[in-house]
Amino acid sequence: MSPLHVQGCELLEGVFGTVGSKICWTYTLEGKEKISKQVIETIDEEKKVITFKEFEGDLVNKYDNWKATLHIETKGETDLVCWTMEYEKPNENVPELINLLDFIIGMSKAIDDHHVKMN
Repeated sequence: MSPLHVQGCELLEGVFGTVGSKICWTYTLEGKEKISKQVIETIDEEKKVITFKEFEGDLVNKYDNWKATLHIETKGETDLVCWTMEYEKPNENVPELINLLDFIIGMSKAIDDHHVKMN
């Protein structure tokens, strides 16, 4: 759905879509190949929320306690996507993750375009 952004999603442990599962994502950020090994921390199907926490990879090499929460809110026939990133900068010299935010926006748009084409 978004091959310019995400090139791989490998299940490391558990079952896809279940709490505690571990996944390795391979992606391209600013022209560089990156990896993110994440555990699914929470899933709330009723509220349409899932939280991933990186335990190994390019983000936790620079930032502490990185996690992302994806929430889908349905308004009529429209699904609205809300991403929340949480992380700690080890010091003030480490930049904010604006580049990753741009990546997530681009990836979300590509996924939306894919679904529009499917319908």
